[in-house]
Amino acid sequence: MGPNIPEYELHLLAGELVEVRSQCEILATVDATGRLDAMPFMPEMLQYCGKRFRVFKRSDKTCDNIKPWNMRRVKHAVHLTEVRCDGKAHGDCDAGCLIYWHEAWLKRVNPEFVSESQILAAVSPAANPAPGFPSGSGLCTVESLLKASRKPVDPATSEPVYSCQATDVREFSSDLPWWNLWQYVRDVRSGNLHRNFGGSRSEAFMETLLAWNEVFRSLLIELFNAIQSLRRGVRYPHIEGGLITTPTAELHLQPGEFVQVKSKEEILATLDRRNRNRGLLFDSEMLRYCSGTYRVLKRVNQIVDEKTGKILHMKGPCIILEGSACVSEYHRLCPRAIYHYWREGWLRRVA
Repeated sequence: MGPNIPEYELHLLAGELVEVRSQCEILATVDATGRLDAMPFMPEMLQYCGKRFRVFKRSDKTCDNIKPWNMRRVKHAVHLTEVRCDGKAHGDCDAGCLIYWHEAWLKRVNPEFVSESQILAAVSPAANPAPGFPSGSGLCTVESLLKASRKPVDPATSEPVYSCQATDVREFSSDLPWWNLWQYVRDVRSGNLHRNFGGSRSEAFMETLLAWNEVFRSLLIELFNAIQSLRRGVRYPHIEGGLITTPTAELHLQPGEFVQVKSKEEILATLDRRNRNRGLLFDSEMLRYCSGTYRVLKRVNQIVDEKTGKILHMKGPCIILEGSACVSEYHRLCPRAIYHYWREGWLRRVA
C-alpha cells in the first residue's frame, strides 16, 4: 500500500464475508466521543461485535437528508446486509437506518472455511488489536458511547437532542458533485451494481455490462432533470399531485399483515402540489412498488430528525413494508437503502 493509504483499509467489495471486531478492539480505535475519522460508533452497534455478515454494498457515497438532493463522498466504509440501527439509544427511533461500518471495525473472513449457517453467528472475540490497527485515545468506554449519543438538552423546549450517524453524516463525508464521474466507476468496481448470478467469466462480464448500463441510465436521468430544472420543466419520472387538503385513511395495520400498494394513479389522487399527503412525501423511488404485495414490517411512531437531532412524532399512521427500501434509481445510485414510509391511504389490506 502507498504511504497515504491507511493500513486498515480492506477495499471490501459487495458480497464479501466479514467479521465485526470485538468490543475491545473497536473501542481502541475511536476517540473519547466514540468516533473514528469523525464517524460515530453508536451504542446500537455493540450487539454485532464478534458476528459475521456479508457486505451489502460499499458506502463510498451517501445521500444527505440534511441538505436534500445533495450527495456526499464517504471513505473506508461499507453497509452490511440488513444490519440496521434499532434506535434503542436514540429515543427508540423507528427509522431503521442501515449502519455505516468503518473498515477498521471489520476484518475479512475466508469464506472457504465458513458455512452459510455460521454467518450471523457469534464468534470468539479477539482481546487485542491487530498489528497496523488504528489506535484511538483509549479513553472510550460503553458509557462514553452512550453519553456521545446525546447532546445538551434544548433549553428552549427541554427536549433531548440526539447525535447519531444520520445526524453527523456531513461530519464524516465531503461534497460529491453530480459531474464527478469517478463515483460511477467506484459503483461498478465495488460490486454495488452487480447481480452476482454466477461465478463464470462470461457471467461476470455480462454483469459488468449491466452495471454500466445502470450507470449510463442514472447519468442520462440526472442530465435530463438538470436541463428540465433550468427550463422549469417536469422531472423524470413525473409525479404531480393537485390537492390543497389531502385525505386521511386508517387501516390500523400491524406487523405481519399483508397489504397491496395502490396504483400510481390512486396514490397521486391523495397528494398535494408538493407530492405529499399530510406532510409525508411520495417519492419517485416508491413508484416501483406500486401494485405490489408486501408484508408490514412495522409502524413508525417516531424518528430522530437528522437536521436537529430532536425526536419527531408522526402525526398520522406511517408504515414500513418488508423489502421496500430506496434503490436510488433516480438519485445517483446511493447505497443507503433508506426505508420508504407509507401512508395507510396508499395501501389496501389483503388476505
